[in-house]
Amino acid sequence: MKHGLEHDKPEDVTEEDLPEGVVLRDHVVDGIREYDQRLPMWWLTILFGVIGFSVIYWVVLDDRRFEGGTHPGLEAKLDAVETARLASSIDVTNDTLFYEMASNSSFVAAGQETFEANCVACHGKDMKGGIGFNLVDDEWVHGSKPSEIYVSVAEGFPDKGMQPWETLLGQKRIAEVVAYVLSKNPELIP
Repeated sequence: MKHGLEHDKPEDVTEEDLPEGVVLRDHVVDGIREYDQRLPMWWLTILFGVIGFSVIYWVVLDDRRFEGGTHPGLEAKLDAVETARLASSIDVTNDTLFYEMASNSSFVAAGQETFEANCVACHGKDMKGGIGFNLVDDEWVHGSKPSEIYVSVAEGFPDKGMQPWETLLGQKRIAEVVAYVLSKNPELIP
């Protein structure tokens, strides 16, 4: 009885046993002798064809812009994502968030629409005042920080004729108006 493992020795194949043109290498690894043959022409044709196609596709057909240009569709989608993020994270005490809103075109456009529907009668279409204060000069009576502007719009000044807008417009629309006002006052943005 034999103990341990004993491997079968590979059969010795002679050159005469092989078809014409087939060559075996001299070394044996794990009982396997390798053929020393060229790859078939059909296989090489497919390989080089795929390599050639990929190079042509990359250079000619690929739509990515490597010169650093912007893709308008991507920019629109990123703007929509940023707008949704800002809308879901309104913190009326966070001035930095208001500055981000002022640089977002969707927020500014919505704020302009609300401003023109509700605030133009007192502050004017050009925001230079009339009955209400001028909103594009350097003088801010009730504070020029975004959170202070928000409080001014939300709570109003009933004793001076400005009604509180928070119950009518809500937090999001007031934040959009503040973003619009900030976008027209670049000196307020740090």
